[in-house]
Amino acid sequence: MLPDAADVARMRRALVLALDAERAGEVPVGAVVVDADGRLIGEGHNEREETTDPSAHAEVLALRRAARSVGSWNLSGCTLVVTLEPCLMCAGALLQARISRVVFGAWDDKAGAAGSLYDVVRDRRLPYRAEVVGGVLEAETREVLGRFFDARR
Repeated sequence: MLPDAADVARMRRALVLALDAERAGEVPVGAVVVDADGRLIGEGHNEREETTDPSAHAEVLALRRAARSVGSWNLSGCTLVVTLEPCLMCAGALLQARISRVVFGAWDDKAGAAGSLYDVVRDRRLPYRAEVVGGVLEAETREVLGRFFDARR
């Protein structure tokens, strides 16, 4: 699938959140969740260092906030937009939330679970799958991550 203009705009918002994470000393990943009408219902950035919570990935936080916003864990019809391909934990969480679409920026060949290392999000053996659109604003999202990790080496 190809991204549309709305996906690109949402990725730009996720990039702003990723930069917020970077300023806070977190791995710069940002995520937003929009409902079927395109309304923003949840967002987040990595907060593992701040909260000492290993599950405080941008996607998980955005999903939690979206579920609270709509009053249900079931986010069917919603889209998750994130700057980095979801890991196994986040892929499982978005499937449990019944997210319909996942849009991400940079591919993650070390831990990605939406098409690179694994393809959990579209695994036909599972009872629920999501549409995947990868590589949206990939150069920009990869540059933010690369700069962060280069500064720590």
